[in-house]
Amino acid sequence: PRLAGDLMLAILNDTPYPATLLYGVALRIRAERAVTRGRAAIIKAYYLKNSRDENLKEVMTMQLNDQTNYLPYLLGRLFSVLEAVQAAANPGINATIRDRYFNAASATPATVFPLLLNLAQKHLAKLDKGQEVYYDKQITAICGMIGETLPARMNLPEQSAFQLGYYHETQKRYTKKEG
Repeated sequence: PRLAGDLMLAILNDTPYPATLLYGVALRIRAERAVTRGRAAIIKAYYLKNSRDENLKEVMTMQLNDQTNYLPYLLGRLFSVLEAVQAAANPGINATIRDRYFNAASATPATVFPLLLNLAQKHLAKLDKGQEVYYDKQITAICGMIGETLPARMNLPEQSAFQLGYYHETQKRYTKKEG
């Protein structure tokens, strides 16, 4: 009830949204390991309203921003591609990298991504040549934008950008399949 009241006041008075809104969404994403359309929309709305950081505003778009160099967003995109590689190599797998590593990857990327990239190489080897090239190009392109240094830790705004990058990259893949 408190959050609803604080949020309504912020909307009516055109003031920043309460931090509890973002923390609540972050907790749901961590608990369910799922960035839904509604959660992505709340994250975007929160940062568009509250943030003065131009990097965050740059990634708070309605769809994939493949021009940004904002590292947390790129890491989310990379995680989505690595998940797709695993799914292509192991159809019907019970526990995906999202199930096992999503929270850790968004909080401590320097620890998790070397492991995930190594795992991806094993998954790529299982694919037919066309799929292997397709996914390898995506991984290489995103890694080229990321550079060589990964952050040891990411704060809540950076984790939110990671989650949006993941969501946008995943939605792009679904849109291509449908269209």
